[in-house]
Amino acid sequence: MRELLPYVHVLIGGREDAAAMMGIHASPGSTDPVLDVSRQIKALYPQVTHVAMTLRKSLSANHHNWGGMLYDSTLDEVFLAPLNGDRYQPYAITDIVDRLGGGDAFAAGLVFALNSPDLAEPQTALSFAVAASCLAHSIPGDFNFSTRGEVEALMAGNSSGRVNR
Repeated sequence: MRELLPYVHVLIGGREDAAAMMGIHASPGSTDPVLDVSRQIKALYPQVTHVAMTLRKSLSANHHNWGGMLYDSTLDEVFLAPLNGDRYQPYAITDIVDRLGGGDAFAAGLVFALNSPDLAEPQTALSFAVAASCLAHSIPGDFNFSTRGEVEALMAGNSSGRVNR
């Protein structure tokens, strides 16, 4: 991994990955471990523009709280999603069909959003990625069949699951 990282601009992984692959750990007493780890990555790999991570809390086999973070190194700012107003509030996924591919859906959603002018703002891009990956938990297999409209509906707060025609 270390040999590939000089060519990476958007790094998607977790704090555990940073520790295992790069030897990067949050500083003792850090008040914001995610920001601390992200800044350390940026210091080692100055070309990195974004560091993204999913935030999963497993409450049971089929009930997880799901969210994500995005560090934008040009702004030196961490964004969290989903938000309830200005406060981070993860999606409560209570009937997981298949969690396989949730991280892939997050990565694909983030790359798509960062490359779409109308979604590229960091908070919007992250919100899109988290909503896409949340929906992936409701689909068997590791392919996210959700449409952009379905992802954007969840981003806007529509979590009813109703089919809109």
